Amino acid sequence: MPPFNVQKIDTLISRSLAATRMYAATLAGFAALALLLACAGLYGLIAYLVTQRTQEFGIRLALGASASQLRGLVLRDAARLIGVATVIGGAIALVGSRALTALLFGVAPGDSQTFIGVSLLLIAVAFAASYVPARRAMRVDPLTALRAE
Repeated sequence: MPPFNVQKIDTLISRSLAATRMYAATLAGFAALALLLACAGLYGLIAYLVTQRTQEFGIRLALGASASQLRGLVLRDAARLIGVATVIGGAIALVGSRALTALLFGVAPGDSQTFIGVSLLLIAVAFAASYVPARRAMRVDPLTALRAE
């Protein structure tokens, strides 16, 4: 009997893994979207919290604090908040990744490169979110900042 439907092994393997690749690509897309939303939300929250302190910055400037002292204060407060959030978020992510072990292909549940990369990105976003509004608030005249609601 003659052979029928002869195909290369690469084609057969590719077809058998097509659904798995689609799921992995979809999951990667949602993960990238979640990371983007996390960055936007983190930036917005920290920028809002720093902006709320404009009146405090005005008082400190009026009492003789320098802009570099205020910037240091804001960055120290942000570093404290970011440190606690990174530890708590890393622990939650590690537990969550263990629950998703069946969906991970070629990546260990506790992949240190992924955890470190995402943590560093979120830390950089948080520091930018605290630095930019603080810098803007320090340029404001102390009298104007004290009158602001």
